[in-house]
Amino acid sequence: MAVDLKALEDFLAGHPAFKSLPADALADLSRQVEVVRALKGETLVEPGQKVESLSLIRAGGVEVRAPDESTLMHLGEGEAFGVRALLGEGTAPNRILCLEDLELLQLPKSVFARLGESVPGFSEFFVPMVSRDETPAPTGADGAVATMSADLTSIMTPEPVTIEQDSSIRSAAQLMRSRDISCLPVMAQDSLVGIVTDSDLRDRVVAEGLDVERPVVAVMTPNPVTIEAGRPALDVLLVMTQKRIRHLPVTERGRLIGIITNTNLVRRQSQSAVYLVSDIARRRTPEELAQIVAQVPRLLVDLVESGAAAHSVGHIVTSICDAVTRRLIGMAEAELGPPPVPYVWLASGSQARQEQTGVSDQDNCLLLDDAYDPESHSAYFTALSRWVCDGLNVCGYVYCPGEMMAVTDKWRQPMKAWRKYFTSWIAEPAPMAQMLTSVLFDLRPIFGESGLFQSLQDFAVKKAQANSIFIAHLVGNALTHTPPIGFFRNFVLIRGGEHKHHFDMKHSGVVPIIDIARVYALKAGLTEVSTRQRLQAERAGGGLSESGAQDLVEAFEFISITRLKHQSHQIQSGEAPDNFMSPEDLSHFERTHLKEAFNIVKTIQSAMASSHQMGAR
Repeated sequence: MAVDLKALEDFLAGHPAFKSLPADALADLSRQVEVVRALKGETLVEPGQKVESLSLIRAGGVEVRAPDESTLMHLGEGEAFGVRALLGEGTAPNRILCLEDLELLQLPKSVFARLGESVPGFSEFFVPMVSRDETPAPTGADGAVATMSADLTSIMTPEPVTIEQDSSIRSAAQLMRSRDISCLPVMAQDSLVGIVTDSDLRDRVVAEGLDVERPVVAVMTPNPVTIEAGRPALDVLLVMTQKRIRHLPVTERGRLIGIITNTNLVRRQSQSAVYLVSDIARRRTPEELAQIVAQVPRLLVDLVESGAAAHSVGHIVTSICDAVTRRLIGMAEAELGPPPVPYVWLASGSQARQEQTGVSDQDNCLLLDDAYDPESHSAYFTALSRWVCDGLNVCGYVYCPGEMMAVTDKWRQPMKAWRKYFTSWIAEPAPMAQMLTSVLFDLRPIFGESGLFQSLQDFAVKKAQANSIFIAHLVGNALTHTPPIGFFRNFVLIRGGEHKHHFDMKHSGVVPIIDIARVYALKAGLTEVSTRQRLQAERAGGGLSESGAQDLVEAFEFISITRLKHQSHQIQSGEAPDNFMSPEDLSHFERTHLKEAFNIVKTIQSAMASSHQMGAR
């Protein structure tokens, strides 16, 4: 069958990865791709099979199965497979089956690698999700201004690790790994002649199958862009943005004295969080504290726009809420006098997990020492709780709609009452008990006697771990929150109401992963609270496989940062941030990777459901 080259060219031109190519390059590319057709039910790729090309689906759909035959995802028109193999060991990790009659465009490995080198951002359209930089992030407009006006020598990494040009590629990779760095300036004695980065090793070595014993000069970027010491950090940002680079050597009269990366900029801005928290400690009224909290939306924008990881954003934003809470408690004690018995103020929900965003109400409770006497001590702790909860509301952390706050009598109790709560919820896991435990197994001490909390947490976690019926009910409850993805990777959107044609990035996005992490943590008797820490602990030896836990970490990061970007854009547009997104607001890259993230969650949920059913037999 004759191939219609013009039709191939038009299809490639409509794909975001290729549309920036000039017309002659597209025409040439259409002649280099191979058109492959397959029938429904055929196996296209087996695990361990050598992969020599990128496969782009022009029509039809495929199913990706793990070696154990569990379904990982479905791919449709415009999506690709074979990338992990091309950028990794060269062999396929999974089985690929035709779900319907299929037409593929196969791009040879050499062509894929060449496009990755010559077309800016090309590889980003195909690479699997990866975790973002784990560096702390910037903390507000004031910090950003200070960073941008600072002398760049104050933010660079001085005396950077370097490598000589005749050293091998292998030694460069080993040095970068051992020193945990993302780039190496390449030297000819004392002169800077190039730079090699982690992406160079991926794209120019791994993707090309290059001999790692060759000299590093073969894969470095020669004559790299540099910046002279003494210029402001704003110039660094401008150069890195204009040149689309992430690593910038700093020189002084031609001599290399430092290196600046995106990480340096982010770390510099993160230092201003300390000053912000220090300012909170000096405020004397809730209204004055509210002036600090009013900066949080702008803070969130700065964090997100600087490319910070979602977990760093959550940690920094939550640290402001923690500091405000402690200051309010300090104000209350100054007004009411010292507490009559020991206590600990506990955060729950997103504050406990250190995952707050631009939309946060307050969730908290009070754990009192068993020396608490209602007649003698109730008035004090009622007044303290009222002071703090009212103050948080003034600051913008609005009252919990479900009244799960320390100011509510039920959530302000001595240790013996809390133990009875957890004993009852675990022994008789009714729907309300499941809901409460989903919140109250996520607790973190903010102020007071943390030993009280440690005792309660150990008691509750051990009791939960030992009760398989409770865990089974918790699994069932977790499976009620499903990602908004259909069979063929189409988004499932809200059908009516105010948010019609949107999906909820909180309840359908991050909550399913939060629930999964909590279930596996309790099954393993883990005491970690943040979702990321729970998944990392699982990866180190819990009920989840190492690959499954890592996939969930990456999915959680991508879904979370997509949600935060949405809120950042709303704040910049003068809107109140929310959790409802339309697929139309996403780029092709974001849609593709969001679908991949949702499918990872769906796959883990299916495995959890199957395991739950087998255990029930």
